[in-house]
Amino acid sequence: MSVPRWVILVLSLACGVGVSTIYFPQAISSLIAADLNVSAASAALVVTAAQFGYAAGIFLLVPLGDRLPHRPLIVTLLVLTAAGLLAASAAPSLPLLVAASAITGVTTVVPQIIIPMAAGLVPAERRGAVTGTLLSGLIGGILLARTFSGTLGERFGWRAPYLVAAVVVLVLAAVLSRAVPPTTPSTQHGYPALISAPLRLLRTEPDLRRSCLYQAMVFGGFSAAWTTLTLLVTGPTYGMGAQAVGILGLVGAASMFSTPLAGRLADRRGPDTVSLLAMLGTIAAAALLVPAAGGGRAGLLTLAAGMLLLDVAVQSGQVANQARIFALRPEARARINTAYMTCAFLGGSAGSWLGVRTYDRFGWRGVTGLVTTLGVVALGRHLHHVRRARPNRSGFEKREAARHP
Repeated sequence: MSVPRWVILVLSLACGVGVSTIYFPQAISSLIAADLNVSAASAALVVTAAQFGYAAGIFLLVPLGDRLPHRPLIVTLLVLTAAGLLAASAAPSLPLLVAASAITGVTTVVPQIIIPMAAGLVPAERRGAVTGTLLSGLIGGILLARTFSGTLGERFGWRAPYLVAAVVVLVLAAVLSRAVPPTTPSTQHGYPALISAPLRLLRTEPDLRRSCLYQAMVFGGFSAAWTTLTLLVTGPTYGMGAQAVGILGLVGAASMFSTPLAGRLADRRGPDTVSLLAMLGTIAAAALLVPAAGGGRAGLLTLAAGMLLLDVAVQSGQVANQARIFALRPEARARINTAYMTCAFLGGSAGSWLGVRTYDRFGWRGVTGLVTTLGVVALGRHLHHVRRARPNRSGFEKREAARHP
């Protein structure tokens, strides 16, 4: 099936808008803390709740992408997301805001339905490039969301980003009600079978398991760094406002241009090559972020450079992992993506929680140590896979040489 380029671009925009709703609270947590009279660490629970909700939504709702037509499913979830954002904007206390944030996270899983859908609509030789394009939109949403909320929140209060986001999501729902191509469900399995399938796939697909581990580790480090970045920048080290966090997000948005390149590299050289580069980039980014603990102009520059490298590394790894897993079971891409993204966002949620605790106890250098540790765990697992796979590849090459002297 041929999908027009403009449709891919609209779907990329939808991925960005959809995922932004769980990231823009990172830039305004200090404003939430001041307005609701709670600590900065407590306000950061809004971010953690959104990510836990997102992981739950992926597990509970994304498998429906194999069972239901995509267009009505996507539009319905967007309308529910807008309702959750409106509820968050009106929350009078932190517990209610955390609850609304978690509920919004559950329903804002549209990108994880769009990406496997699009992978099934294009030829295999274009899958990496199209996945990279969609992920570039998703990354733009993640990073520009902080600029949007930091700037708007600083000027009009933390509730304004929620209100504006609700309106944007409703407009997007109207556009996608016409732009999403008609699709036919790939399975007639009932809902219990659908939500149990990701667990079975994790047991039976070793490449899925290692892809989940890779992303859970590096995304955990990414979430730890971005969640605590607000505490660092708005704290005594820099003494800046929420808008500064948004500007740093704008710098990081340059990473959205790297994902199509990562997708093409995965198509040419294989996903494992991109995964290795992503892990090394994560570790290098953590080292680059260490001097930011000292503050000043030099610290701010290394902070911007390190966060940009971290963004590029994590999102390139995402491209590689999804290119790898979407090739496993074409008839079950949504269920495979469910297993993968659930693990990734559980890792991200845990990273946010650990990051705040690490920052409270050890400061920014402790957070960079956490990012390094998680990157090393992923790298160690990857090198173990390479060592185990090399004899098999050598045997294959020998057999091919014997067959074709």
